[in-house]
Amino acid sequence: MLDQQKITILYCRLSNEDAQEGESNSIANQREYLTRYARDHGYTNLKILVDDGYTGTNFNRPGVQEGFELVKQGLVGCWLVKDLSRFGRDYLTVGQYTDIIFPSYDVRFIAINDGVDSNRGDSEGFAAIRNLFNEWYPRDTSKKVRVSLRQRGTSGKHMGKPPYGYRCDPEDKDHWILDEEAAPVVKLIFDLCIDGKGPEQIARILEEKQIMTAKALYAKRKKKPMPERPYHWGNQSIAGILERQEYTGCTCNFKTYSKSYKLKKRIPNEPENMFYLPDTQEAIVSQAQFDRVQELRKNKRRPAKAERQGLFSGLLFCADCGGKLHFATSKSFEGKQDHYVCNNYKSNRGTCTAHYIREDVLREIVLERIRAVNEYIRSDVDGFQEEWLQCRRTDQERSIRDDKRSWNRQRNALPIWMSSSPGCTRTMFLEISIRTDTERCLRTMKRSRNG
Repeated sequence: MLDQQKITILYCRLSNEDAQEGESNSIANQREYLTRYARDHGYTNLKILVDDGYTGTNFNRPGVQEGFELVKQGLVGCWLVKDLSRFGRDYLTVGQYTDIIFPSYDVRFIAINDGVDSNRGDSEGFAAIRNLFNEWYPRDTSKKVRVSLRQRGTSGKHMGKPPYGYRCDPEDKDHWILDEEAAPVVKLIFDLCIDGKGPEQIARILEEKQIMTAKALYAKRKKKPMPERPYHWGNQSIAGILERQEYTGCTCNFKTYSKSYKLKKRIPNEPENMFYLPDTQEAIVSQAQFDRVQELRKNKRRPAKAERQGLFSGLLFCADCGGKLHFATSKSFEGKQDHYVCNNYKSNRGTCTAHYIREDVLREIVLERIRAVNEYIRSDVDGFQEEWLQCRRTDQERSIRDDKRSWNRQRNALPIWMSSSPGCTRTMFLEISIRTDTERCLRTMKRSRNG
C-alpha cells in the first residue's frame, strides 16, 4: 500500500562530464523516465528535484540538500532515481544514505536501472559493487584531467586568463600581450611600492588620480553596468598585483593544488612544485623590481598617523624575543621623541620588556658604523677587495648550483625538444655575468684606491 500523503521525490542529476555522453542521461530524459515509472506504479504526490551541472563526488548540491531536509521532517515516502550514479558517485556517502539514513526515516529508495529497491532488497546483490565502480569513474576522469593539465602547464602555455595589465593576443589565444591602458597602472603600482607606499596608500593615490579599477575597466569595455565606485581600489587588489610574478614576463603555473578530486579547496603550492618559464611575454616590471617589492612586502611598514615614516621601520628586531620593533610617534612629538619599542611589550601587558631606542640615536649608531667600515676599506683596500670578492664568489656559486637544480627539475617536466640548449645557455650566461661583475668591481676598486 502506498502512502499518498507523503512526497515521492524524483531526483535528476547531470554533471558536465555526463553531458558529453549524449542524450540518454540528459535532465529531460531522466525527468520523463522517472515520471513515467512513478505514474505506472501509482505514485501521485510527486516532487521533482534537479541538480544540473553538479558533480556526484559530493552531496553539496541544492537539489539533493532540499530533498534531505524533507526527509528529516518525515515528509518523504519514496526517493526515485534513474540509477545509483545519478544519486551520487561517493561510495561511502551513497551507502550511508541508502543503508542507514533512508531506512531510519522509512523512506523507500529505488534506483530503477540498477534494480535497487530498499523494500525488496537488491535484486542482483551488486549495489555495493556498482557504487564502487561509480566512484572509480570520477577518480579516473580526475587523473586524466590532471595529466592533461600537467602537459599543458609544462609546455609553457598559461593555464589561466591574463591578469590586469595583459590581454590575449588576437592571433594566438595562448600568448599574452600588453594592455596599453592597464600596463602603465601596474608599473605605477610597483613604483609606488618601491618608494615606500603600502597597499592602502597606493589605493588612495590611484583613487585621487581617477584611475578605474580592473572591474570598472572591463565593464566599460564590455559595455556592462559600471560599479558604484569605479575608482575605489581595494587593498587586496593592490596586494594581488604586487605578488603576481607574471608581470616580469614569465609563465608561472601550478601555484595552487587540491589534495583530492573530492575537495575543491585550493592550497598554495611550494615554489619547488611550481612550473616557471621566463620570457614568454613582454615584461611590465623587471625581475629586480619584482624582487625588491617582495623584500619590502616581507617587512611591511604601517603608515603612522603623524604622517612620518620611520627610517628603520620593518628592519629592527628585539634581541630577546625576536619580535619586530614598532615605530612610535605622534603629531605632538618632536623629531627627537620618535622611537622604537618592542612590539611584544604592549604597555607591560605583553610577553617582553620595554626595549626602547630613539630614532636619532639609532641613526647616529648606524652612521658611525658606516664610517668605521669606510675607514677599514681605505686602510686596507687589497684585503677588503679579496674578502669581498670571496664572499661574492661564494654567493654566486651557490646561486649557480640552485639555478642548475631548479632547471633540472623543470627540464624533467619539459618536452624532449626543449630540454637541451636552455640549461647550457643559462649556465654560460651566469658564468659570464660573474666574470663581468668581478672585473667591473676590480676596476672600480683600483680607481678608488688611485684617487
